[in-house]
Amino acid sequence: MKKIALAACLFAPVMAPVLAHAQPVTGPYVSLGAGIVIPDNQHYDYGAPYQGEAGHLDFRQGFAVGAAVGYGLGNGLRFEIEPNYAKTSGDKSKDNVLGTTGLKGADYTYGALANVLYDLPIALPVPIFPYIGGGVGYEYEKLNHLNDIIGDNYSGDHGSFAFDAIGGVAFPITAVPGLSATAQYQYIELVNSRTYLDAPAGSTIKISDAGNNIFSLGLRYQIFNAAPVPPPVMAPTPVATPAPAGARTYLVFFDWDKYNLTPRATQIIAQAASDSKTNTTVLDVSGYTDTSGTPTYNQGLSLRRAKAVEAQLVTDGVPASEISIHAYGETHLLVPTGPGVREPQNRRVEIVLH
Repeated sequence: MKKIALAACLFAPVMAPVLAHAQPVTGPYVSLGAGIVIPDNQHYDYGAPYQGEAGHLDFRQGFAVGAAVGYGLGNGLRFEIEPNYAKTSGDKSKDNVLGTTGLKGADYTYGALANVLYDLPIALPVPIFPYIGGGVGYEYEKLNHLNDIIGDNYSGDHGSFAFDAIGGVAFPITAVPGLSATAQYQYIELVNSRTYLDAPAGSTIKISDAGNNIFSLGLRYQIFNAAPVPPPVMAPTPVATPAPAGARTYLVFFDWDKYNLTPRATQIIAQAASDSKTNTTVLDVSGYTDTSGTPTYNQGLSLRRAKAVEAQLVTDGVPASEISIHAYGETHLLVPTGPGVREPQNRRVEIVLH
């Protein structure tokens, strides 16, 4: 748990609220990364004939590669399956009898993890989008002729349940829609003990833990939403008409991917309801979204926002017969943006009193 806390501390600086909104991944994606692995020391206990002897195995820095196939829900949450592979080599063996001795041979870890990740909905002054996550899976550790100064030679390939913790940042590559570069830290630990055999001597060694600190660079590609998604084939999109001269307009804003009313929103709606009681024949209530998410989803979200405002107007005393609601989705942006941008001023409902 201390290692997980350390991983969180390493990425705490990028989690501080500062101004570019994270772009949620929507739909399937693939990723690939490579980097260095810094292994933790591994505790071991000898079996017969060295019963009672114990110590640590130290390994040198090595290399690691990983890939993933995942799916983003469009609200920041992502799910993925990640196969991975790492190789290190022996450095030193420290035990309670011989002290520190040299260690040769190779150590391989490989397996697959099921991860849940979250793209943090914070604003930064540059287009760097942080994410965190973790998961569980099954990993194998293979020792290949791991031997020390007295000639012990251990080999074998054994599996263990494993968990991981992840923190990273993504950098969109604007020249290729849907493609992002990533920089990531990942900690993977095997939780079950594993016993390896020195076949010529008949002795065994039991390793009780194994952890890898992996620092990698990679690429992530969002498959279907890489380019701006055209609206689905349906009835022509309604066109918002400008409010006539003399009409009063009220703007109600919403949090990202939400349609519940904030305290400030209810105040604005209450004011619109009060003002509508004088010489008003109809209230146009029009819902909008930003460009994050799919056009189909945004169309539904804009309608839910408009209905939430309509319900509050009725609660504030406006007859339902005087309210006309409209949903425009991600069209008619108040602040023009490209696709996949969380712009707060575009997440709105406009109330126009005629």
